[in-house]
Amino acid sequence: MPEHVEVRLPDDVRLHVEAVGPADAEVTVVLLHGWTLDGRAWHRQLADLRQRFGDAVRVVTYDARGHGRSSCMALPTATVAQLGDDLAAVLDEVAPAGRVVLVGHSMGGMTIMEYAHRHPAHFAARTAGLVFVSTTAEGHTHTAYGLSPRIARLIRLAETTGAGVLARCGAWRPPRALLRALRPSIRWMLFGDRCDPHDIRLVTSAVARATLRSIGGFRASIGAQHRLDTLAALAHLPAAALVGDRDRLTPPPCAESIAGALPATELTVCPGAGHMLMMERPDEVNAALGGVLRRVLTAPGAGATAATRADWTGPGRERGTG
Repeated sequence: MPEHVEVRLPDDVRLHVEAVGPADAEVTVVLLHGWTLDGRAWHRQLADLRQRFGDAVRVVTYDARGHGRSSCMALPTATVAQLGDDLAAVLDEVAPAGRVVLVGHSMGGMTIMEYAHRHPAHFAARTAGLVFVSTTAEGHTHTAYGLSPRIARLIRLAETTGAGVLARCGAWRPPRALLRALRPSIRWMLFGDRCDPHDIRLVTSAVARATLRSIGGFRASIGAQHRLDTLAALAHLPAAALVGDRDRLTPPPCAESIAGALPATELTVCPGAGHMLMMERPDEVNAALGGVLRRVLTAPGAGATAATRADWTGPGRERGTG
């Protein structure tokens, strides 16, 4: 059963954190969800990590401020810069020692970049590997929703205006009846060719838990973030980047620019997949994460036994990632 922890931040925001695995595990994997989602988005990765790596790995998920079961926040702190500070605080509280592998989807990937930018010494001392899933280091530079530039500009204007209104609505949450009506639009925006009904229900449930302030408030800083220079300083770390070729929010050029800044990064483009890769293509995401994690665990001085290393290597090779 997961260990439930409440991390209280300096501004009194309370983060809901869940951890599975021993506190003294060799590596802690931290899974960071995207905008309007929550930690449940990673359930397939959590199950796979426990099955493949067992007690060698501790896995931490948490709901970002204003999302899921975490509390709401003051509007000025609804920024990805603040999320980077929050990540540093979570690591200090839940994984104060040992190496960490950071895995971020969408806004979660941007959170990792902000952590590296704002806390370089802390990041360098702790971080041993990176996985970026459907994310960007260039804000909305490449976001066109799969539409013509003219239509994309109109949607961007409507989105920006709506976000400003929602940001002023505080801790209220979206009406579930409205979200059910919007489910076809959510499905179109977030998923590619295929969508498991369970996944769209989970995503809709997560959006229903997000505060209107977080839905609207984070929009501006997400669109404005540019951290390619920060990534370029991290080229020594084992890393992977994944994207779906039907992703309307962070299309393939976003992942390609990340891979360009991190030349040793393994880039995976998933045909027919949209923005929710950890749900749409769990095998590919699990294989990429497993590949990075095996490199970390078997690095010189990692302390793994030869037998255990063979166990880690086996499943990945079966999936074509060895």
